[in-house]
Amino acid sequence: MASFSLPTNNTLPFLLHSRTPKATLSQNPPLLPKSSRSQFHGLKLSNSSPVSIPSSSYVKGSIVAKITEGSLAPAFTLKDQDGKTVSLSKFKGKPVVVYFYPADESPSCTKQACAFRDSYEKFKKAGAEVIGISGDDPSSHKAFKQKNKLPFTLLSDDGNKVRKEWGVPADLFGALPGRQTYVLDKNGVVRLVYNNQFQPEKHIDETLKFLQSA
Repeated sequence: MASFSLPTNNTLPFLLHSRTPKATLSQNPPLLPKSSRSQFHGLKLSNSSPVSIPSSSYVKGSIVAKITEGSLAPAFTLKDQDGKTVSLSKFKGKPVVVYFYPADESPSCTKQACAFRDSYEKFKKAGAEVIGISGDDPSSHKAFKQKNKLPFTLLSDDGNKVRKEWGVPADLFGALPGRQTYVLDKNGVVRLVYNNQFQPEKHIDETLKFLQSA
């Protein structure tokens, strides 16, 4: 453990100005490997300059979502996998599961989508509709939906505008779009917010458990 001694002479007043000691990072912050293209669409990691780990206050702030339980879900109108416009208001009158995911075709997102597919009849039995949202374009959604035989709607959030408006937190210090699921009641009020980037199938378990107990 590092130790220090209080300086003497005229340096004590200077120390008094620092009320909260800052966490000390390593002298040589870890660098991202020299990879060029992420598997997630639209993400590129640059190796032109070193990237150090942000402070803990930044990380803590990055996981705070704007939309919380009890909030009225912000309205949106987006294009689906067929290029048709779909509004959230279309589903008013029934529970809706809105899940934001990083990208089509990535292993974790495919696993999550297929888990929603396999439990889709249970969601229907609970009277709920499922909507998946990512920044992929409609053609990507269409291919992803057809390949995995997904029975629910996928919406294209161009520029991640809805993701930002809903305050979906990013992961890996902002490098990876977040994976967050919301359950809305028939009036459009958020009743459950669930975030788990690295256990995608847990989203299905938690939302079903909530819907079946409601």
